[in-house]
Amino acid sequence: MSQTKVAITIEEGVLARVDALVKRRVFSNRSRAIQEAVQEKLERLERTRLAEECAKLDPAFERSMADEGLSEELSAWPEY
Repeated sequence: MSQTKVAITIEEGVLARVDALVKRRVFSNRSRAIQEAVQEKLERLERTRLAEECAKLDPAFERSMADEGLSEELSAWPEY
């Protein structure tokens, strides 16, 4: 995947914490630490959105839809 260089503004305390992780060799450099932190945050936000959308579903309706589909095809399923 291609990468683009960007400039950011970050609080000194946060940068000190990032630098401490780099010094302990948790990350190879600041860029890698910040890149992974942003990626993790984006993934967490996406999971949160998925959970919010799933919470909108009506479990009874979803089950009835699943049961309806299964009943039609049940005879076509192989024996295990």
